[in-house]
Amino acid sequence: MSQDSHRSGNPLADRRADYAESYAGARDYVAAADLMRQAVDLAPGWTLGRMRLAAFLEETGERDEALSLYRAVVGQDEADPYGAGLKLAALGAAPVPGAPPPAFVAGLFDQYAEGFETALVKRLGYRVPDLLFDAVMAQCPEERFARAMDLGCGTGLMGERLRPVCGALHGMDLSPGMLEQARRKRLYDHLAEGDVALAEAPDGAPYDLLTAADVLTYLGDLSPVFARAARLLSPGGLLAFSVEADDAAEGGYALRPSLRYAHAPAALAAQLDAAGFILLSERREELRRDRGEPVRGALMVARRR
Repeated sequence: MSQDSHRSGNPLADRRADYAESYAGARDYVAAADLMRQAVDLAPGWTLGRMRLAAFLEETGERDEALSLYRAVVGQDEADPYGAGLKLAALGAAPVPGAPPPAFVAGLFDQYAEGFETALVKRLGYRVPDLLFDAVMAQCPEERFARAMDLGCGTGLMGERLRPVCGALHGMDLSPGMLEQARRKRLYDHLAEGDVALAEAPDGAPYDLLTAADVLTYLGDLSPVFARAARLLSPGGLLAFSVEADDAAEGGYALRPSLRYAHAPAALAAQLDAAGFILLSERREELRRDRGEPVRGALMVARRR
């Protein structure tokens, strides 16, 4: 979504919203909520304005009103591009879905595509591409992969590591904005827009490596992804991925306040086995930092039987 699509269309409402965001940045959520409420009154059909008002009300402890706003947004648009249903689930007011709305994920990453690498690598200490590449090469240090697909390729951070050891390198992502950034790097032989659980080889030929770096944190139930990976890989091919780890996650995964999913690696090992994989390695590492706190995760490498 473009930046303009996030505005109300009412200049006065937009100014009130800008002031609200400034107060929120200073952690004065009471003032932020008051100003955003004024903005929404001026532009009652503004979906993002209601989402931001609900977020500020969460901070002020006005949970019931926040939940009412999120429910109204879900009822307005079943595509749920702003993730109101996920917010309800994260607050315990709705069941945790097995996957977020695709429109929410695509919109989220389109919004941040331009400055994504600077924010992630320089400010948040993002380490997943290096860690995942090391985990792959530890299994086959001398191997060169004939065909690889980078699932959820984003701007190409994982592709930069994979390119020297791959013949053909393909990428897939749900966000057109991210794909445009990746295309500029000229790393990939083929790029496609789509859902990783529905990935297809453009020529129908199998791969010998699939990677998913910091992608599966945006999905809960990973069984469809593992089943698709088994279809895409040749026997003996590798699947390497990262997840945020939560060993106590009930049902194998949990939705965090960040609206990312955390997974229980033991449950994932069982799902991999059921999909026809042998788990080769699992490494626990700090993946990045979020609000100054370390985000712990697991790097997992499995081989297709």
